[in-house]
Amino acid sequence: MLILCDIGNTSYHFLDSKGDYKKDVNSFDPSNIKEKIYYICVNPKVKIVLESLNNWIDLTNKVDISNYYETMGVDRIFACESIQNGVIIDAGSAITVDVVKDGVFEGGFIYPGVRAMGESYKRISSALDYEFNFSLHLDKLPKNSQDSISYGYLKLLYNEVISYDMPIYLTGGDAKEFAKIFPNAEVDELLLFKGMKKVMQTL
Repeated sequence: MLILCDIGNTSYHFLDSKGDYKKDVNSFDPSNIKEKIYYICVNPKVKIVLESLNNWIDLTNKVDISNYYETMGVDRIFACESIQNGVIIDAGSAITVDVVKDGVFEGGFIYPGVRAMGESYKRISSALDYEFNFSLHLDKLPKNSQDSISYGYLKLLYNEVISYDMPIYLTGGDAKEFAKIFPNAEVDELLLFKGMKKVMQTL
């Protein structure tokens, strides 16, 4: 049975023949699994632990990094490997936006995640402590504080993404929220795993 794992800052995200599931980084002991696991990891502390476990196989070096850039996150790289054309929005702790054209990585950028941006407004003033309204209309200027904050955060991202005029793929923990402003986007929580499988086919 093929078992894949995407390890982030807060969780182990597994995919096997039965489906996908998550384990908490702080409480899960990877040595308890005896099956072979193919993984990628952006968590430095976890990566050190996994290097001592022979059944955990790191896929990081199985992809041609020359197609990307040296400091690019491995999660972004494998997401890009999953598509031929499009814009990938990975809405997690940070929001990453990457453009792939004809199977070639064109570049991308990093944007503050929902919680990080919300905290920045709150630090400016307690009067700006609002949750983002993903249901607001981006085609007209807002007339209340919550929508003003939401508009300032979402409109810039929206304009940049649609300017590429390409299919949009949404993944990550806040993907369903961002689907409200990108209604034609494809929400795919397993996008990164598709990239992992594609890379493994070349091994």
